[in-house]
Amino acid sequence: MAKVKIGIIGGSGLGDAICSDRTGKPVDVGTPFGSPSGVIIEADWGGVTIALLNRHGPGHLINPSMVNYRANIYALKAIGCTHIIASGAVGSLREEIEPMHLVIPDQVIDKTYRRTPTFFDDGLVAHVEFASPFCPVLRKHLLGCADSVAAPVHDGGTYVCMEGPAFSTRAESEMHRGWGGDLIGMTVMPEARLAREAEIAYALVALPSDYDCWRPHPTELDKHELLKEIIGNLTEATQNAVELIKTAVARFGEIADTPSPAHSALEQAIWSNREMIPPTAKKKLGVLVEKYL
Repeated sequence: MAKVKIGIIGGSGLGDAICSDRTGKPVDVGTPFGSPSGVIIEADWGGVTIALLNRHGPGHLINPSMVNYRANIYALKAIGCTHIIASGAVGSLREEIEPMHLVIPDQVIDKTYRRTPTFFDDGLVAHVEFASPFCPVLRKHLLGCADSVAAPVHDGGTYVCMEGPAFSTRAESEMHRGWGGDLIGMTVMPEARLAREAEIAYALVALPSDYDCWRPHPTELDKHELLKEIIGNLTEATQNAVELIKTAVARFGEIADTPSPAHSALEQAIWSNREMIPPTAKKKLGVLVEKYL
């Protein structure tokens, strides 16, 4: 079996659920892009090495726009992660995607505008292919493990990534549905793109906690009851997602020797004249480009 290390990035709900496991070894990784969201926990799940990272930090104090996505992905790359299974709470834009279901999306629409979207913004130009933003090998593996959870697991869907932190207006929600969006969330971008630039296979388990505002909430629920229901939905979805991810890790030998397109994403992507790339850029990008430069 090929040597693999799986990074697991937990979002709302799942971040605290998986990263509360302190039985592993804490690893404090510095990066040229600043500090990651928190200490990475390296552990062993069924003989497979994993690295746990809470996207929003301990206590969920980092809002989606302020997450240091570049530092998070660089840190996981620096400690040898070859794959990332991420999670995130989302709103549903489709009637058939019910709260507490799980979704393994296959497409993204990026509406963010406050986040640095690339590692390659100074001294080196790289254009990665991103037509399929999630690794098809890892997606197929997660779907193949869907029998481990009681909840329905949807194959595919378009994730609309908005800036936040406020939620959509109803007009925006209807627009996102008109675009073909199936899920609305705030964290998959630029995370997925940075993972591709880092040549890490990346897939997402999305956790619908409620319907987005295109669908009116039940009139019999006041805002306190509604929030309680949403938190309950997220808690149950989180339990299912943890079970799915643990099963996928335990059975990772099924795909460990299957190369992901992401693992050679930079092979044809670096357009800069290598002789003219400044040494400072090479040093800063470090583990991202060392095998090519």
